[in-house]
Amino acid sequence: MTKYILVPVMLIAMFTMRSQTTDIARVEYMHIPFSNSNNSVGRFRALLQVPIPLDKELNNILVAGFEYRNTHIDIKDAVPDGFNVQDVSTLHRISAYAGYVWRFKEHWVFGVKAGARINSNIAGTLVPDDWIYTASVYTINDMKKNSPTKPYRWIFGLDYSSTPGRNFPLPLVNYYREFHPNWTYTLGVPKTNVRHYLNDSHKDALQAFVSLDNFFANIQNNMIIDGRTAENISMTIIMGGLGYEHYFTEHLLYYAYATHSISNDFRLRNNDRDDIYTINSDNTFYFRTGVKFKF
Repeated sequence: MTKYILVPVMLIAMFTMRSQTTDIARVEYMHIPFSNSNNSVGRFRALLQVPIPLDKELNNILVAGFEYRNTHIDIKDAVPDGFNVQDVSTLHRISAYAGYVWRFKEHWVFGVKAGARINSNIAGTLVPDDWIYTASVYTINDMKKNSPTKPYRWIFGLDYSSTPGRNFPLPLVNYYREFHPNWTYTLGVPKTNVRHYLNDSHKDALQAFVSLDNFFANIQNNMIIDGRTAENISMTIIMGGLGYEHYFTEHLLYYAYATHSISNDFRLRNNDRDDIYTINSDNTFYFRTGVKFKF
C-alpha cells in the first residue's frame, strides 16, 4: 500500500518548480558565494506533500502540497543609483497546490496539478504581480519494481506558469534506469545524473550530475536604474558537480551537494524579461545540503 501512495505523491512532486523531485517532505539550505565578488545568496526551503486516497484500491488519490522558500541576498558590491539593495535582501516564495492522480493501468498513471504561489519581496501588502498561477498534466510508466533485469521509469508532461514573459507550457521528459548493480542514471531537465551506491545495502551513494536552479521574485517597489524600470529580480544557474547521500532508511536520507556553475545569470529585469541590470554573471561555487523523505 505504501508504494501505491508514494508513486502519486512523487508524480505531483515532479512538477514542483519543474524540479524532478520525488519528495514527500524536505528541509534544506543552499549557499552561493559569488566568485570575484563580495555578494552571496542563501536559501532555506521546506516542503510537505500529503496524499489523500479516494478509494480502497488507491487508484484515485488527491495530493495537497505546501512549500516555503526564504532567499537571503547579501549585496556588498557597488551598485548603480536607484538600486535599493535592502528592498531585495529577503525574498519569499510561498506555494500551495493540489493534484489528482489516476492509475488507469498497472504500470501507468495520469495526473493533473494546479496551484498558486507568492513570489515577492513582500515589502508591503500583496499586489497582483506577486502572484503566479501554475498548471501541469503528466503521465508515467513506472517499471522500477516490475522489470527484473534493468528497471526503468518514463515521465512525460507539460508544465505552465504565469511567470512574466513566459506565455507557453514547457515540456518535461524524464527517464530513469538501473543499468548495473549499484548504478543508476537519470536523463532529463532540470537534472541529469549518474548515481553509484557504495554498498549493497544502498546506505551511501555518490552521484555526478548536471542541474538547473533558479529563483524569481516580484519587486513591489519598482526601481528606476538608468531611466529603465526594474520590476523583478531573478537568477538562473546551470551547474555540474558531485553529491553524497546517506540513507537512514529506504526513504529517509541526508544529502550534500558541491558544484560549480557552467552558466550563471543574476539580474534585475522588467516584466518583458528585458535585463535592466546584471548583478553577477561570473561562474561560481554552489553548495546545498538537507534532509528529505522521498519515494
